[in-house]
Amino acid sequence: MTKHVLSLLVEDKPGLLTRVAGLFARRGFNIDSLAVGVTEVPGLSRITVVVDVEGLPLEQVTKQLNKLVNVIKIVELEQSASVQREHMLIKVRADNQTRSNVIEVVNLFRASIVDYATDALVIEVTGDRGKVDALLRALEPFGIKELAQSGMVAIGRGGKSITERVLRS
Repeated sequence: MTKHVLSLLVEDKPGLLTRVAGLFARRGFNIDSLAVGVTEVPGLSRITVVVDVEGLPLEQVTKQLNKLVNVIKIVELEQSASVQREHMLIKVRADNQTRSNVIEVVNLFRASIVDYATDALVIEVTGDRGKVDALLRALEPFGIKELAQSGMVAIGRGGKSITERVLRS
C-alpha cells in the first residue's frame, strides 16, 4: 500500500469537508487521517488528508477535487519535502510501583504528562508516525487505558507557501 499526504487549501464553507470525504469514499480510497483547520488567510482552511492507495490512480481523485468550487489548491506533500506530525493523548495505568518507570519512558520520548491521577497518567506526544508508534509500544506493558489521536498535519519545507501562490494569482 502506498500512503499519500495531500494538503488542500479550501474556502471555509459549510459542507465542503463532507463533499471532499465523499469523493474519496466513492472512489474506494481509505482515508487514514484527516485534519482540518484555519490558515493564516481569513476565510481559507487547510485540509490534510492521508490516503491509502493500492493500485488506484490518485490523479482521478485530485482532478475531481479540483472541480469542487471551494477547493483552491491541492498539493501532494512528499515526506522528504515536508514536515509531518501527529498528536496523541495516551492514558496509561500508573500506580505507585510503575509510575516512575512510566515517567522515565515519557521523558525518553520527550513527551509530556498533562494529567495525573493516583492510578493513571495522561501523556501528550507530538511527532512523526515512527515516534508515536514507538512510544505506544514502550507504554503497552504498563497498560494503555485509552488514547485519542488527531489526524496528521503537514506543511511543506522551505520558504514557499501554497497560500502565497494562490494570493498572487
